[in-house]
Amino acid sequence: MIGVVTAALAALAMVLALLVVDVARIAAARAQVATAADAAALAAAPVTFSPFGTSGDPVREAAVVAVANGATLVACNCFLDGSWSTRRVVVTVEMQVSSIMFGDKSLSATSAAEFRPVAPFRRTTV
Repeated sequence: MIGVVTAALAALAMVLALLVVDVARIAAARAQVATAADAAALAAAPVTFSPFGTSGDPVREAAVVAVANGATLVACNCFLDGSWSTRRVVVTVEMQVSSIMFGDKSLSATSAAEFRPVAPFRRTTV
């Protein structure tokens, strides 16, 4: 009888350990995909300004940075603009995560970045 209870408790402990590992893996992947989205948006934003992006492509920059952070670029609302107006870039990335208890999951994140071409040339007073 004690052997059956011990075996049942050991099995329960294994299931709980797998659950904890999977939840931690998914939480880490959520943080990673959010970081990838933030980095991709920040990389693409300055390239939308034509003088900075004359030889670059903001979508390509966002894709390269997303891949470097373990994600795939899904969408990039980032167009070249020659004006000196403030522009906003919105990027969506996704990544796959494997889980023993929950199976394969697709996680996505969207991030935005704003770029003000005039800001580097503003004079600040002390």
